[in-house]
Amino acid sequence: MRFETLAIHAGAEADAETGAVAPPLHMSTTFQHGPAGERRAGYEYQREANPTQDRLETCLAALEGGERALVYASGMAAMQGYLECLANGSHVLIPNDCYTGLRALFHEFLPHRGITATAVDMSDLLEVRAALRPETALIWAETPSNPLLAVADIAALAEIAKAHGARLVCDNTFATPALQQPLALGADAVMHSTTKYFGGHSDVMGGALVFAQADSVYEQAAHRRHITGSIASPFNSWLILRGARSLPARMAWHCRNAQLIAEFLSSHPAIESVNYPGLPTHPGHAIARKQMRDFGGMLSIQFTGGREAALRFASRVKVFTNATSLGGVESLIEHRASTEGANPVSPQNLIRMSVGLEHLDDLIDDLKQALL
Repeated sequence: MRFETLAIHAGAEADAETGAVAPPLHMSTTFQHGPAGERRAGYEYQREANPTQDRLETCLAALEGGERALVYASGMAAMQGYLECLANGSHVLIPNDCYTGLRALFHEFLPHRGITATAVDMSDLLEVRAALRPETALIWAETPSNPLLAVADIAALAEIAKAHGARLVCDNTFATPALQQPLALGADAVMHSTTKYFGGHSDVMGGALVFAQADSVYEQAAHRRHITGSIASPFNSWLILRGARSLPARMAWHCRNAQLIAEFLSSHPAIESVNYPGLPTHPGHAIARKQMRDFGGMLSIQFTGGREAALRFASRVKVFTNATSLGGVESLIEHRASTEGANPVSPQNLIRMSVGLEHLDDLIDDLKQALL
């Protein structure tokens, strides 16, 4: 079954009881059982499992080509759900350009268990190999990365991890399985903030892990989620499942708009650089072409005039909205360094763009007037 068809039908079979074509929403926190706890329909308590969550997990596993999936209350909860499965004293390689929340986990929460991280340029395989230690248990990739849109070679990283006896997890939030399937390239698991492109409308929060195999790490993560309660609510699971059905169509339009905007901005004198893997000048363009079906709806731009020019641009947009997050139908921009807290790492001249589904001419016109 092709991806577009799978997105509509995986986890979305007609309701057996009513024949409803739209997947039903089950809000119950508890389920009837027998006098000795016999489960009459396979469920006991929402925190352990529930029918709406099961449908979403079936869908996500199918779209990523994995054996099992786990959904969470947020992308951060999904990250933590995997990283907490690491043994005490483990070492992890993370990207030097990555989501700030991942960096915060290693700075603030994981050191008490002796878990350490080394930030490396994931596009430089020699640097990745050189950073490996005997205790390196995990390579955490993010491609394209946030916010510089760096591209890592997933298949090559998988080979490095396997040869070292480590695992590879890939944050696939920017690309989604509509554009890239890391498990098919050798990754052991994929992480998503389903808040973003899966939800697609800036109105639901969620996260997910998809596992190539239902192995011991999957079992540990599933048990930890059950006990700690970091599940997604049934309503959020239902909304994300609803969003998944239109994901391929939306991603095609996101990619089209982003490509043309990147091309427009790349020749503007106010712009120092455009970070978008769909541009032939991007250093990761060839790898992106090899492992992605298209180049995504995210890009970032860096201004020749520094922070002041970036903020002036952000204050002048009218169709683009200044807001955190990404992947919704509306186009968003963000001066990333200003939202990263006390110790920002993003360049001060950088604006991150999540290109939405508006008419391209309206978006280009807005950029033109904001760049005057």
